[in-house]
Amino acid sequence: MYTGFIRIEGQPMGVIANDAQYEGGAITSEGAQKAARLMRLCQSFDLPILSLVDTPGIMVGPTAEQSGTVRHAAELFKLGAKLKAPLFAVVLRRGYGLGAMAMTGGSFHAADFIVAWPSGEFGAMGLEGAIKLGYRKELEAISDPTARKALYDKMLAQAYDRGKAINMAAFLEIDDVIDPADTRSWIAAGLSNRT
Repeated sequence: MYTGFIRIEGQPMGVIANDAQYEGGAITSEGAQKAARLMRLCQSFDLPILSLVDTPGIMVGPTAEQSGTVRHAAELFKLGAKLKAPLFAVVLRRGYGLGAMAMTGGSFHAADFIVAWPSGEFGAMGLEGAIKLGYRKELEAISDPTARKALYDKMLAQAYDRGKAINMAAFLEIDDVIDPADTRSWIAAGLSNRT
């Protein structure tokens, strides 16, 4: 998790961003604590927050459980529910599961705006895992491995198509799909709306 401060159009704001090169961008216990500290600081000084989202979700597994990842990630939801400072969210690539919601104030409807780059993709969880788990019985019922893989590939392609940013915008889950070059102007517009 990256955190820090920037200025857009001369106005200071805090930034939280998933680090896709560490644990694939999943929210870890340490990352959640780091983001929560920045959110509290921004809340204290009424600084807007920019969230750059690229996450497969909240980290799972024995190590994550031992470090209290769920408890720390839940803090992001609690802070998002009480947040008075503006929150602007930009989905750069992956916006999966509760991790994406944690990065957007606890809900896709909590942020002042949530936009995605054309590379954005959404789902309740990683799409490969969602197909394997959600359609396990159907896939196991096919004895021919080639036919099973063909069905899996077809279902996965459909899931990727449904999860494209443009489809999320069509169903009002996000505000818009934008050209990455327009990101700064969206943030500047969000900042100007608060004055």
